Amino acid sequence: MTRTPLTGPSVWQGKDIKDDTRWIRQLTPQGVAELEAALEAVKDMPWSAITREAFPLPTLGGLLNDIADELESGCGIMKLKGFPVANRSEDDLRRMYFGLGTHLGRPVFQNRSGELMRAIRDEGAHVGRTYGETKDQKGGTFLSSYARTLTNGGLRFHTDRTDVVGLLCVRQARAGGISTLASTPAIHNAILAKRPDLLDALFTDYWRSRFGEEGTVKDGQGTRLETAYPLPIFGVRDGKFTSHYSLTFIEAAQMAPDVPKLTAAQKEAIEMLMATAQELCFEMTLEPGDLQLINSHVTYHGRTPFEDDATTGRDRLLLRLWLSMPNNRALPEGHEILWRSIDAGKVRGGIAQATV
Repeated sequence: MTRTPLTGPSVWQGKDIKDDTRWIRQLTPQGVAELEAALEAVKDMPWSAITREAFPLPTLGGLLNDIADELESGCGIMKLKGFPVANRSEDDLRRMYFGLGTHLGRPVFQNRSGELMRAIRDEGAHVGRTYGETKDQKGGTFLSSYARTLTNGGLRFHTDRTDVVGLLCVRQARAGGISTLASTPAIHNAILAKRPDLLDALFTDYWRSRFGEEGTVKDGQGTRLETAYPLPIFGVRDGKFTSHYSLTFIEAAQMAPDVPKLTAAQKEAIEMLMATAQELCFEMTLEPGDLQLINSHVTYHGRTPFEDDATTGRDRLLLRLWLSMPNNRALPEGHEILWRSIDAGKVRGGIAQATV
């Protein structure tokens, strides 16, 4: 198949966009006051019960619409600065952040037990036992993707199963924990220019495991869902690009005896994908009060390892929302296996919930 370069503002290189301001917005004092007033209105509500109607933001609609448009039709990344995190309890921060999130999109589940907001912090040595671990072919410990997020280790470039990922920085680490971002359409174009044969490989099915996600869920008839599924890393529908990728899920699937093995071309394509992402990425430093929002369809994200120091208040804490966006793009046929709905403007993504 003859492929052509992707175009538009979502095609960027880190060296060019890192000093740009198109992806930065600042909350005004009026906007902060509006958030705080909305918080007072929901003080007695559990944060997960807050609705858009219960959390009025009468003048912030223009800013939030601008952010949603930039995420879907612009460069695909945003940083909203000035979120009032200082001297707030975590419960109040969750109320304020969740309320704001309902005005941007619809929060979707991040694990099979119904979690709508995840505190991203180093949870210690138990994460594998709690969130999923197994042994690899060499007898070493293999952590699920979910467990890796809750360590202080680095995270490889990946996407999450949602239109938009929001990360609100409450505290930063003493050292490290820097966000790394790369444009997937730019990665597509770079591979097209160097190795079009490997680009073709990225449009073929890669088997991924549901390990750490819905691997133990049953459907309404009581039969166990497939624990592995095929999906290309790259796809296009109606001129709109999408990439869904996590090497951890692919590696987990490869450990299963009944899953087709990667071809030599697919392995080489992954190596080029990762090297190109590193080449084209940039680092986004998040300070307390910064809210990072990224469109998963056109952006890979990762992080550097970090070191905490709780004695000085430098223990990293980010609050994460997964948002299904009302202005989201159509996805290629076959993506139903992961997203459930693939038509534009539909609620989709997140992790399927356990059934009794």
